[in-house]
Amino acid sequence: MAAAGHDRPVRFRCVGCGHVRTDVSYLPDLEAYLADLLRNRERLATFADADSWAKSEEMPTDDDSNRVRRLAQRVRQGLEVLSDEDRSQIQEAIMVVRRTRTVSLGMPRIRQPLADLRPGRAAGPTLMTNG
Repeated sequence: MAAAGHDRPVRFRCVGCGHVRTDVSYLPDLEAYLADLLRNRERLATFADADSWAKSEEMPTDDDSNRVRRLAQRVRQGLEVLSDEDRSQIQEAIMVVRRTRTVSLGMPRIRQPLADLRPGRAAGPTLMTNG
């Protein structure tokens, strides 16, 4: 997913904004993200010791999950109007694309430093954003 051509570096919260573009190849990721939102909502609701401000800051809103639901539904509806042959061709293309793509709609990852071929320099971790 891209927003104005760029991936979001932190928690993905703007699925409903006009800059977000997606295609059918991201449908499994959208559905997984929705499941994560709902799981996180339930998990945060059970934290008895957390301060209310912390819970409200991190709690996924109903709007968050509804936006993801609507976006995924639009993608599914686009598939439904296609012929069986077109859907089959799209599914084959998606399998090819997804084999080489890694998707993360959550927090950025810290990439492990590569082996430094110049021993005099210290290598440090680099921040990877989504995509």
